[in-house]
Amino acid sequence: MSYLSFLSFEYLIAFEGVEDLIEGIMDRGRRANQVLVNKNSKIYMDLKDIVRDHALPYLPAKSLFRFTGVCRDWKLDILTPFFAHKQSNCFSDISGFFYQSRADPPSFISLDRNAYGVPDPCLKFLPEPVDIRTSSNGLLCCQGRDGYKAYYICNPVTKKWKKLPKANADHGSDPAIVLIFEPSLLNFVAEYKLVCAFPSVDFDNGYEFEIYSSKEGSWRVSGEIYFGNKTLVPRSGVHVNDIVYWQAMGSQILVFDLKMERTQLLYGDFYGTGGCAALGLMDGKLCLTKAQSSGLTVNVLSNAYTNTMEMNSKARTWKTKHQITLSPSPFAPAADRLSSNIMFASGNVVLFRSGGKIYSYNLKTKETQCVGDEFDYDARIVSHVNSLVEI
Repeated sequence: MSYLSFLSFEYLIAFEGVEDLIEGIMDRGRRANQVLVNKNSKIYMDLKDIVRDHALPYLPAKSLFRFTGVCRDWKLDILTPFFAHKQSNCFSDISGFFYQSRADPPSFISLDRNAYGVPDPCLKFLPEPVDIRTSSNGLLCCQGRDGYKAYYICNPVTKKWKKLPKANADHGSDPAIVLIFEPSLLNFVAEYKLVCAFPSVDFDNGYEFEIYSSKEGSWRVSGEIYFGNKTLVPRSGVHVNDIVYWQAMGSQILVFDLKMERTQLLYGDFYGTGGCAALGLMDGKLCLTKAQSSGLTVNVLSNAYTNTMEMNSKARTWKTKHQITLSPSPFAPAADRLSSNIMFASGNVVLFRSGGKIYSYNLKTKETQCVGDEFDYDARIVSHVNSLVEI
């Protein structure tokens, strides 16, 4: 790559808005034609190649569909399976949220309406009405309302979907299920897993675990059983480095190691939050985001084995990563956390409700924005990455 081409690429990625990016690309192209084409036309061709190979794959799907109108070459390239595979590995930003209130169809809350979106927010392309359950890196897991209440894995951007076979166990009406999908350059078709923790029918106060593997195309119940008088929060599951975590009642976290298929209980540091806390993934680590009187506190898991260490050890389970002051504070006192609590916290995004509104806070830009109205405090909300991933 020439030095001038490198500078051109740096110039392109400096843009923050989609419209600015398009305008910048076209303007640079015009100037390249006017000034340099007679001397060395390869400079202009290098710029086109750099944009195609090193800028476009890092953009969200909605922006890419708009970019198909820039030129014929870009359109043909963007619509290829190879480009979709590359984009699914390069773009991973939280783009918005699917929101579903009780029996209503889902809707979509975009964090940037110009850049992020899906063609069918109500998911009518699926063969039956569904409830949203969980998501991972562009894939969305929904559950049908008819028959055996089948699970569906879909990409809301491409509207492609797959119906999973019937599970062996009864997962309940609000399953504690987690979708696990990690994009890989080696897999052109997504390989994913579903993990569900469900109350055992054979053992009192026990939890069992059922796992679906897309590679195997089947469900199986793990031999591991967790014994303990704990109740899991169904929509709290998080996957981090082959380990699944669920928030449990009583300021604790149930841990399931996917490789070893072993469980343990972890201290969750939920005291004083009034339930206003959320598990998530930040910088490759489990995080716990809590609402405080002045704003937000983000803690990351530092040591999961402090309960096995000697007495008076200085090792701590959690370490504070961010202390965020919000003025005025959007969070109500702990006794009234139904009307104001944290709905999601992962990556650079924290989503919370307050005063009948839904707000997002960006940890990178430190900006807060209102993204929608809150109609149902018991609504489901699932994050979305605007990816072209193939199922």
